Amino acid sequence: MSKSILIVDDKPEIAKVITIQLSRDYNVHSEGNPIEALAWMHAGNIPDLIISDVNMPEMDGRTFLKQLKASSTFNFIPVIILSSLESSNDRIELLEAGASDFVLKPFNPQELKIRVRNLLR
Repeated sequence: MSKSILIVDDKPEIAKVITIQLSRDYNVHSEGNPIEALAWMHAGNIPDLIISDVNMPEMDGRTFLKQLKASSTFNFIPVIILSSLESSNDRIELLEAGASDFVLKPFNPQELKIRVRNLLR
């Protein structure tokens, strides 16, 4: 059975690009915000990896990441943060909060695919 990836991004076009790049090798599901993602996960769907944007309405990616890492049910899931934040302080803060990796937007889909593969080995 192939591994599953959850994409959390409020921009459908970004989720679509990632889905196209990864769906050949993985089961990919996307949600438009962290609240919907958490509801999907609490319904019994546990992804092997999460790719999340930072700047989203309803709940930002930092809060989502902190909730995941505080949960005994979800804290083991690797999270790749996808963001346009260019400050190294922002990236350090997210990595310290538990992000497994960080990819700067605009991103190279092939680079993202390699980072996903490396985390799911």
